[in-house]
Amino acid sequence: MRTNVLLVEDEGAFVDALTIGLSKEGFAVDVARDGVVALDRFKEHTPDIVLLDVMLPKLSGIDVCREIRRTSQVPIIMVSARTAELDAVLGLELGADDYVAKPYRLRELVARMRAVMRRSEVKANNALAATVNASEAAVLELGDVSIDVERHKVVVRGVEVKLPLKEFELLELLMRNAGRVLTRSTLIDEIWGLNYYGDTKTLDVHIKRLRSKIEREPSKPEMIVTIRGLGYKCEL
Repeated sequence: MRTNVLLVEDEGAFVDALTIGLSKEGFAVDVARDGVVALDRFKEHTPDIVLLDVMLPKLSGIDVCREIRRTSQVPIIMVSARTAELDAVLGLELGADDYVAKPYRLRELVARMRAVMRRSEVKANNALAATVNASEAAVLELGDVSIDVERHKVVVRGVEVKLPLKEFELLELLMRNAGRVLTRSTLIDEIWGLNYYGDTKTLDVHIKRLRSKIEREPSKPEMIVTIRGLGYKCEL
């Protein structure tokens, strides 16, 4: 059975090349040339993966990603000619699984597509296993920070704090391993997957933003500390 891809792209040259190239790789390609049509096509066809350009007519790729993530965890790869870190981080914070900058090679894109789909399947299986395993703590508490995992709720010093998906997963992982040093590669593998190709600076940006929301003095972190040359640790 072919994997169904929703290609959200308004540049004709990219649409034609990708439709042909992905079809040869065994994908069935559905095309949307603006953000509004993309959401309609997504609801109609329920694709297996979405290739989503950032710059789109009518509705941006960032907004499309946000809307899809309200109801679905389908794998999403953001694509853009812009290489600014802000695009990459914002897309990943909203729940995109990977980010590719134009121009790119078809072989690399296909490899990333298959990688995020494998990771998505593993996450789905892990989520099912976690549901069955009722012994795992649903609420984590450390100092004046608590996480209700099932309700996706974080409370810091008595005040609820909203965290994007990746920041939430990162905080949960660090708190579950409080007192242990987690290397950069371990954190990236666990949060973004074993086959993540993106810039490792993404981790540092997420840590910085996380600190700004939970630390009393983000410039002098006491809970999430840097272990120089290794990674990060959540202090007990």
